[in-house]
Amino acid sequence: MTYIILAAGKGSNLQPLTLKYPKTSYKLDDNTTVLQRMVRKIRSMDKKAEIVVVIGYLGNIVRKNLEEENVKFVVNPFYEVTNSIASIWFAREYLERENIAIMHGDIVFEDYIIKNYLVQKTEFPYVLVDSTCLKAGNYNAVIKDEQILVMSKKLETFDAKYCCMTKLDAVSARLLKMEIDNMIHSNMYNQYFEDSLVQMIMFHDFQLYCRDIKGYKWSEVNEVDDLLVAQKIHYDSSV
Repeated sequence: MTYIILAAGKGSNLQPLTLKYPKTSYKLDDNTTVLQRMVRKIRSMDKKAEIVVVIGYLGNIVRKNLEEENVKFVVNPFYEVTNSIASIWFAREYLERENIAIMHGDIVFEDYIIKNYLVQKTEFPYVLVDSTCLKAGNYNAVIKDEQILVMSKKLETFDAKYCCMTKLDAVSARLLKMEIDNMIHSNMYNQYFEDSLVQMIMFHDFQLYCRDIKGYKWSEVNEVDDLLVAQKIHYDSSV
């Protein structure tokens, strides 16, 4: 499988902690950063993995942290003025693979999620959601019969939080590539890449499904407390 990891952002929510270090370089233990853990877990469960990391902000530090991890790098040189849709656009050649996972670089999943979702091939497009995380302002989803109707940070009513992982088969990956290309050429470069999935749902009858990981442990490192949760997940999987 091909794994595209988005690690170009500035981590503005965590400033001043991210002024000198990207949040993907936060340490879970003395020898493991947030991003290193994800890469190593993928490698341990998918020996033939093609891992692509999109970098931008403090990219030299990310490169150094992963220099022995056998990954490919793609640079988003416009990370200051773009969002994740631009990062995917710069990595668009990898959307021509047969089976793809796209995830954010600041995510820590417990091993069960990685083993049973991330590294498993899929025959249809889906995202991970957590129906126990119901907080306004998150990137949330409205769901019906395990199918995504819409996702946004501006929803007033919703069913679950999007968990920063998208799985694509060959057909849906190519459809996503076309949609992202259209959006970039329409100057919509400041959108989340997931917004392109929503565009496809709303205007092209795209069917996007979901899998609920409620009850399993994961953390999106946006705040200091999130890092503490991530460290505990990492520790628990090591003992």
